[in-house]
Amino acid sequence: MSIALRPALPADVRAIDALVEPLAAQKILLGKELVVYYEAIQEFLVAVDEHGTIVGCGALHVMWEDLAEVRTLAVADSVRGQGVGHLLLDGLLRRAADLGLERVFCLTFEVDFFARHGFEPMGEEPIPSELFSELLRSHDEGVAEYLDLARVKPNTLGNTRMIVHLREGRPGA
Repeated sequence: MSIALRPALPADVRAIDALVEPLAAQKILLGKELVVYYEAIQEFLVAVDEHGTIVGCGALHVMWEDLAEVRTLAVADSVRGQGVGHLLLDGLLRRAADLGLERVFCLTFEVDFFARHGFEPMGEEPIPSELFSELLRSHDEGVAEYLDLARVKPNTLGNTRMIVHLREGRPGA
């Protein structure tokens, strides 16, 4: 099977939603309204098979000058276990490195998967008070999850906050 990555297009939104919906129903990913996908489409990469079918997706959401979050990483059941998720995550990390970012955060149940890409569980990473104050102004739930704010605790139950430092020997960074 041949898989290619490409930037997502607005025409891909319904396919992205179809990939995410079953995982949202299982409470593995957070579901989103279609409008949210359209607004963030430029953050997404999609994995496309040789027939042109979208079989995976993932997004890189920049949170600060040196920090981004991997979001909405989903792979179709039909290709799960065939490396599509790894291909997508590698593409998102390359995109982060190309943007000059130093850290990439994720909130996940798939700890082993992300660990194979250099992610480690987050401890209480010190956040400079000025940055913390700036990030608190964001309405983005991912930022709140990164900051580990009490208001998002119900969304994060069972998930692990993980981070990779791209400038610390990460391949391709």
